[in-house]
Amino acid sequence: MYRYTAIGDSLTAGTGALPGNGFAPLYSRSIEKYSGTRVLYQNLGVNGMTCPELLRNVASSSVYRTALVQADIITVSIGGNDLIRLAKSSGSKNIRSELARLQGCLHQTLAGLYSIKAGSRSPFLIRFVGLYNPFPEMPEAVLGIRSFNASLSSLSGPYCRVAHIYREFEGRERQLLSVDGIHPNGRGYRVIAARLNKLGFAPLF
Repeated sequence: MYRYTAIGDSLTAGTGALPGNGFAPLYSRSIEKYSGTRVLYQNLGVNGMTCPELLRNVASSSVYRTALVQADIITVSIGGNDLIRLAKSSGSKNIRSELARLQGCLHQTLAGLYSIKAGSRSPFLIRFVGLYNPFPEMPEAVLGIRSFNASLSSLSGPYCRVAHIYREFEGRERQLLSVDGIHPNGRGYRVIAARLNKLGFAPLF
């Protein structure tokens, strides 16, 4: 049996799709399919969560830490709400410094995950989910999301990889986003799950 814990924001929660059709439950079923082994799945996604909030939970929440200690597979979706708040509060004036702060938060989050898993004798996987752009007509959104995805690419360490989805959504927003125009629909979440699958499951199996 494998244990899978999904942490992060509304993408992890599956907002915009019917229950059971977010990327996390889809990915959980894929793990079962490819491994031939039962998966015990836990979803800790929270609508509206920001990177600092996630970092605090990773550092101090007993619920999070217990789930993450036990997890063989961890997925993380975070950053979208941070960028939305940045756009609303400061526009492009302080975008570089704020993006640098967000990049630091991402690295601290990964370091926190590695700290939690430091005593693990078994291999484990950490998968970050990149961002698509629900506002392609806004130059600030293009800049911010591309910069964020570049920051994700800089995350490194054993067992950690990034599922980039920007290109899959680019130009297909109407087909892949829900009626709110922000969150993926069921088809969009299938795209995300497929990108996670393409990263493979080594060295877990």
